[in-house]
Amino acid sequence: MDASLVVSYLGSTAIHRMKAHSILALVGLSLLISCSGNKTEPEQSNADFLAANIDTGISPGTDFFLYANNGWFKKNPIPGSEGSNGLWQLIQDTINAQVRDICERSAKDTKAEKGSAKQKIGDLYFSGMDSSGINAGGIKPIQRELDQLGAVKDAKSIAAATALVHMNSGAPMFDFYVGQDDKISSKHAVFLRQGGLGLPDRSFYLEQDGRSKSIRSDYTDYLQRMLLILGYDSLRAKTRAADIMKLETRLAQASRSIEDTRDPQRNYNKMPLAALERTVPDFDWNAFLPGIGLQGPDTVIVGQPEFFTAWNSLLKSTPMPVWGAYLQVHFLRGLAPYLDDNTYAEHFRFYNTTMRGITEMKPRWKRVVDQTNGSLGELIGQVYVAEYLPKGTKEKLLKIGEDIRSVYAGRIRNLTWMSDSTKTRALEKLSSMVMKVGYPDKWKDLSSLTVDRTSYVRNVMSANRWSMAYMIGKFGKPVDRTEWDMYPQTYNAYYNPSNNEIVVPGCNIIVPGYERVMADDAILYSIIGGSTFGHEITHGFDDQGAQYDANGNLSNWWTREDSIRFAARTRRVVEQYNAYTVVDSLHINGEMTLGENIADIGGILMGYEAFRKTEQYTSGKSIAGLSPDKRFFLGYALAWMINTREELLVERVRSDVHSPPQFRVNGPLANMKAFHQTFGIKPGDAMFRPDSLLVEIW
Repeated sequence: MDASLVVSYLGSTAIHRMKAHSILALVGLSLLISCSGNKTEPEQSNADFLAANIDTGISPGTDFFLYANNGWFKKNPIPGSEGSNGLWQLIQDTINAQVRDICERSAKDTKAEKGSAKQKIGDLYFSGMDSSGINAGGIKPIQRELDQLGAVKDAKSIAAATALVHMNSGAPMFDFYVGQDDKISSKHAVFLRQGGLGLPDRSFYLEQDGRSKSIRSDYTDYLQRMLLILGYDSLRAKTRAADIMKLETRLAQASRSIEDTRDPQRNYNKMPLAALERTVPDFDWNAFLPGIGLQGPDTVIVGQPEFFTAWNSLLKSTPMPVWGAYLQVHFLRGLAPYLDDNTYAEHFRFYNTTMRGITEMKPRWKRVVDQTNGSLGELIGQVYVAEYLPKGTKEKLLKIGEDIRSVYAGRIRNLTWMSDSTKTRALEKLSSMVMKVGYPDKWKDLSSLTVDRTSYVRNVMSANRWSMAYMIGKFGKPVDRTEWDMYPQTYNAYYNPSNNEIVVPGCNIIVPGYERVMADDAILYSIIGGSTFGHEITHGFDDQGAQYDANGNLSNWWTREDSIRFAARTRRVVEQYNAYTVVDSLHINGEMTLGENIADIGGILMGYEAFRKTEQYTSGKSIAGLSPDKRFFLGYALAWMINTREELLVERVRSDVHSPPQFRVNGPLANMKAFHQTFGIKPGDAMFRPDSLLVEIW
């Protein structure tokens, strides 16, 4: 699942950045029963949630996504403060209410022991709710850093300034992180990748359609308004905004497309630090690396060397005052949500209204709950597990996960296109795949993180620095394969190829519409079985994950013939999704979304086969007039019951490796004969694909 459908772009400034190709996001929802714990929840309505949402005015053969979900969409329009509405929003609202309760109880305890979890949670939340103090301060709390950024004058000072922004706010110039070496998963490595853009993707700078041109114009206006807030006069603000736009356009031109960054071999370029210094001689790495607290890396892994060569040319040709303004704007942009209302309003107007069509700000408490949870999620998670997760959460999730693993093993053994030698390696990888569910067995130590009630933005910066220091502190230490990169209250999950692991946080056990009762197996095995475990396991065998072996190393374990056959099948997935039109003439990018589409197609097949072994399926008993088969496929559509604004769809199609929700339902189901038979899909229907075009890989 990619939380980007729920969390606004740049809405969080968590600094810990994972490998873009290493944490493959869950594209299904892990839902089971209510996260009610000991809290009182509303009673379930008498109407069956699946049956109640069907729109009989739409044929299942025309658009199954709308057939299954449009009844709910009609009754629940997208709120003005949101980019989308649906299942994810329902669940996020439940989690937010629970986290808010934790925050408010902590904030009321003014005598909490200094350094305790309650003191940190309470003080951060209190500081964020102090709107009068925040507005009175304006940008003064960060003026010292802004002055340093604006004073850059040479290679050393610009490197130190870049480090300052990376530690506190965002990632200007390039992306940097410490993570597992793709080819030596037992060791940490330093990674550098292209970056430094203020728009979501390079395509927004380069495409010549009317929408892209309008966004570029609005972005330039946004830069100018932010520079005015920074104290630039109107003429200089206009000039510098144009300069920054030109600079970022040059960075975009030097960047690879998203689909090209998905090739782990091509984007693995290990080199001595001295070679990086020769590639970018006009940036003082001896100032940047100590500035972020990193000492002694002898090698770095550079994702896109040509980007860094072009960036060095820009370092030489671009005047230092332009770089200073660029760094100031990036610093301010990352922290704008935690500053005064005027600064946040300018940020909101562009990134939420222009980019996503969102016209209303969320209430302050929601924004502060989101950030408190993002900054102190480990501390909140410990309370959340104790108070909100039902007993037996881990056991139930593991049971379904193991059922899917068993089905997957059988399907691999029965593949007709794969040789026995490659099957043996695939089964080895499958059997060694680790399933982390619920919550971690040990929590991160946040004792060194200091929080008080004086400044919201300084608290967020402190949390950002802690997160960055925690990541950098891994360098030179053994890899901790027990670590989690999500909180138990995070409605999301992932597959990490370097650890060959699936991580499913505990709150994925929520199912709206089935409070106080256990959802039937048709729903559990379509959502938890198919869209979660089936999807995540398939990530280990998609076009990226399949390049990593059972130990998490980037290593070819395929025969040449099997690789060719695999590539031919994945090519059909690309062709299928390339044909889908999302908005106007904008199509899904089948290359960019390939890994997620493979995981969707494989996941639903695994979930269905596992469901066929349950008592509900074998008995053939109907519920609410729906047969087991119909409930299963409707349950899968429920997992993606998300209605999305057009502006947000455009942003996602250009910058997200996931297909839009509608096609995460219609795309995989169109390839299933069982779906065709269940709903009478016939030639001529939009959902029908003839046998010659059906895609089945795993």
